[in-house]
Amino acid sequence: MSGLELIDVCKSYGATRVLECVSLSIAPSEFIAFLGPSGSGKSTLLRIIAGLETLDAGEVRLGGARIDGLAPGKRGIAMVFQHYALYPHMTVRENMAFGLVNAGVPRDEIARRIAQAADTLEIASQLDKKPGQMSGGQRQRVAIGRAIVKQPKLFLLDEPLSNLDAALRNRTRVELAQLRHRVEAALIMVTHDQAEAMTLADRIVVMNDRRIQQVGTPAEVYARPANAFVARFVGSPAMAMLPGIVTGTAGGRVRVSLPCGADLLTAVPAGDMVPGAEVDVGLRPEHVCIAEPGEDGIPATVDLVERLGDRSFLYARLGDGSEVIACAPGFSAVRQGDRVSLAIDAAAAHLFTADGTAHHPQPEARA
Repeated sequence: MSGLELIDVCKSYGATRVLECVSLSIAPSEFIAFLGPSGSGKSTLLRIIAGLETLDAGEVRLGGARIDGLAPGKRGIAMVFQHYALYPHMTVRENMAFGLVNAGVPRDEIARRIAQAADTLEIASQLDKKPGQMSGGQRQRVAIGRAIVKQPKLFLLDEPLSNLDAALRNRTRVELAQLRHRVEAALIMVTHDQAEAMTLADRIVVMNDRRIQQVGTPAEVYARPANAFVARFVGSPAMAMLPGIVTGTAGGRVRVSLPCGADLLTAVPAGDMVPGAEVDVGLRPEHVCIAEPGEDGIPATVDLVERLGDRSFLYARLGDGSEVIACAPGFSAVRQGDRVSLAIDAAAAHLFTADGTAHHPQPEARA
């Protein structure tokens, strides 16, 4: 059975190009997250799939059939909006039944579907309440339930957790993770929250500048970003980028010099890298730490300490002004303004050329 397929989808608003030749294939039961900054085109793409926006060129296919010419209600898709979009004068039961009544579904079948969805979402006791009598999290569950009862081939979730407080967002995130195993449909979620995408999605579609920048599992996108944008965007804290100069190779690996005077032998294969080439050296916080006593480290000044209990992030400046983030275990005693010595795991560094192309370390070279 075919899932969703986008083929060269393009969209403009007047002279403003919003989507440019976007192509993507999604399996029938896959959970996909569209992740990107505001204005990247992710919400517009979701609305095109739903039929709420028309495309200028390209095709949208679901289950092997082209649907971009169909009305939204004929596409076999259910959408959960950011702001719930519940009818305030109707009960939960009536809200969930509304679309099915309009579609002519028999009354007994409507009751069966509502009862099943209510049990799945643990809102059976709320069916006779109106939205105004419920919390934000409960209203979000009703919106999801209204989508479930349609038994669609595809669920579209438009920033479904953004209106919830932090504690409720975490709980609902768990519920969504459980829900995806109870429905026989693909799910696409638009989000700007990396934690949601990394936690829930089978694959993440990172979008920026009208295009898809990378498609991959959360581990792939984090560990092997396709370009400098993805490297900076995915990860919290973000990957630090230090300016560097290729000074040569050793054992087939690239050696890089930093402006602060540090010399790094990376695990990036030499390839076509030439001495003198300017690169950005990408470092995740977990690959920078405080040097052990007697270890030859890089002097730095701490600008901020972010203590998270099990670990602390040290935002520091090197001698040339470059910014780097180090990770320390536990509740670090380091304070803002302290001078520290940092050790860099050079074998974990990524290199990015001037056009943003990524060059990743080889695992066997690190070993």
